[in-house]
Amino acid sequence: MFDKLQQLEAQYEALTAQLASPEVMGDSTLYQKTARAHAELQPTVDEFRRFRTLQQEAADARQMLHDADPELRKLAGEELQRLDPETVESEQRLRELLLPKDPNDAKNVVLEIRAGTGGDEATLFAAEMFRMYCRFAEQQKWRVEVLSTSESGVHGLKEVVAIVEGRGAYSQLKHESGVHRVQRVPATEQQGRVHTSAVTVAVLPEAEEVDVKIDPKDIRIDTFCSSGPGGQSVNTTYSAVRITHLPTGLVVSCQDEKSQIKNRAKAERVLRSRLLELEQEKQHQAIAAERKQQVGSGDRSEKIRTYNFPQNRVTDHRAGVSLHQLADVMDGKLQPLLQAVAAHFQAERLKKETAA
Repeated sequence: MFDKLQQLEAQYEALTAQLASPEVMGDSTLYQKTARAHAELQPTVDEFRRFRTLQQEAADARQMLHDADPELRKLAGEELQRLDPETVESEQRLRELLLPKDPNDAKNVVLEIRAGTGGDEATLFAAEMFRMYCRFAEQQKWRVEVLSTSESGVHGLKEVVAIVEGRGAYSQLKHESGVHRVQRVPATEQQGRVHTSAVTVAVLPEAEEVDVKIDPKDIRIDTFCSSGPGGQSVNTTYSAVRITHLPTGLVVSCQDEKSQIKNRAKAERVLRSRLLELEQEKQHQAIAAERKQQVGSGDRSEKIRTYNFPQNRVTDHRAGVSLHQLADVMDGKLQPLLQAVAAHFQAERLKKETAA
C-alpha cells in the first residue's frame, strides 16, 4: 500500500510542477486536464503526509517514554493516547482512498420514481419523494429536468422520470436505488389507521454519446398527442415521442415538451442510460437488469428504507441507521443519511478488498 502511496505522491508533485510551467499555463485545455488530475490526487496525498507526520510524532513520543524525567514520560504517554488512534484512523482513511473509483461518480443521474404497493397512498408518497430529491438537488445547486410524468387521480405520481444534472450527482445518489417504504395515516384514510405503502427508486448514471451509440436502424419512433396539463397543444399536436429499442425491447416515452424534437432528444438521453445499464450488467454477468435488482417488485418486504411518520423516524436498513428528523429528510436534508449509507458501502468494499 505504501509503495503505491509514494508513487501517487511523486505523480502529484510532478503535476504541481506542470501546473506552473509556461507550456501548460498557455494551453487552457491541457491546464484544465492537469488541474483536474492534480485535484483528484490531492486528498490522498494530503492524508498520506498527515499519516507520516503522525507516525513520526508517535515514534518521538515512544522514545520519550524512556527518558529519565518522569514528567516527560507522563507527557509522552498522554501524547501516545492521542496519536495512536489518530494514526489508525488515518491508515483506514488511506485504504479507503485507494479503493478503485466508480467511473460513473461524476456523471448526471437519470432518476426514476414509481409507486409500488399501496394504491393512491403510494402515488402520493411518490410525489413527496420526488419533491424530496428536488429539494436536495436545489441545496446542491444541481438542475432537475423532468422527462416524463404520470399522475394519479389524487394528484400523486404513478411514475416520474427526470434528469439530475450536477457534478457528482451519481456519487451522492447512487445508493438511493431500491424500495422505500412509508408508514403513516394517509390523507385518503377515513378511520385514522396507519397504512404501509412502497415506492421504488432507480438511479442510473446518464450515458453520454461516447458511452453508448444508438444505431438508427435499431429504433422505432412513434409520435402521439401528449396528455395532461399543457395548454392548446394537448391532444391536438403530435409532440409526444415514444422510442422502442428493437434489439432489447426497451421503451422510453417523453411528452414533457411541446416540441417533438426536444421530446425526442430527452427520450434518447434516457434510452442511452438504460442501454448503458444493460451493458454494464452483461459485463458483470448479472442475471437481470440492474433496475430490477435495485427496486425488485415494489413489494413492501423488499424495503431498503422506512419512513415512519407516527414516530418521526426514518431508518435505512442497509446501514442500520435511524434518524428522528423525518420532516427535515422529507425537506431534502439528506446528507446525514447519504453519508451513513456511503460509509456502510465503503466499509463493505474495504472488507472485500482486504479479504482478496
